[in-house]
Amino acid sequence: MRVTSKGQVTIPRDLRELAGIEPNSEVIFSVESGKLVLTPKNGKREIEDRERLDRFMETVKRLEGSGDQEIDAETLMSITRDR
Repeated sequence: MRVTSKGQVTIPRDLRELAGIEPNSEVIFSVESGKLVLTPKNGKREIEDRERLDRFMETVKRLEGSGDQEIDAETLMSITRDR
């Protein structure tokens, strides 16, 4: 596959279909372990990542204010070291 002077490439149809990339859809480029990765913007992986982040943020919100404000850093460190 050749890259044009404008940095463009044509993604073969079978690869587009396999990845779920439809005409006029948006994609995300990332570099993972030295490889260029192309994924659909609203692809399965992005949706799963977004759902995982939403669950994490819900957990953080539930925990907000639940800690003991009277414990200082040294006491907290000694409690976690003794486990």
